[in-house]
Amino acid sequence: MKKRGTILVENVIFIILNLLFLSVLVLFLVKQGSGAIVLEQTYSKQIAMVADSAKPVMLIKMDMEKGKKIAEENGIGFNEVVKIDGNTVTVKLTEKGGYSYAFFNDVEVSSYADKDEKGDYTGMYVFTINKKETQDE
Repeated sequence: MKKRGTILVENVIFIILNLLFLSVLVLFLVKQGSGAIVLEQTYSKQIAMVADSAKPVMLIKMDMEKGKKIAEENGIGFNEVVKIDGNTVTVKLTEKGGYSYAFFNDVEVSSYADKDEKGDYTGMYVFTINKKETQDE
């Protein structure tokens, strides 16, 4: 009779550990699928693709409302979400995160967060594409 009780306890512990592992795995996947990492990648790639296909003297607005909500939850100001340095777009929605993506078009891109009449951010980002200035020697 002692053997049967030992096998039962081992099986129960095994099942509990498996359920714990699977629940942690599912929680991780749900968090990654709907979180900031995916949006950072999506926004940076979209902005780079827009910059690649844009012509000089264009003004482009992009709706980043979901990114605004996530950035505010993580304590990041919406005006700090998008940074463009040279031909690299960096989108940062979390304190530790950030995703960079490069574009190839030879243009100068600047960005700013759009505000309404009250001075609140609207969730839109405005990108200005201009001809790249060359330095004459």
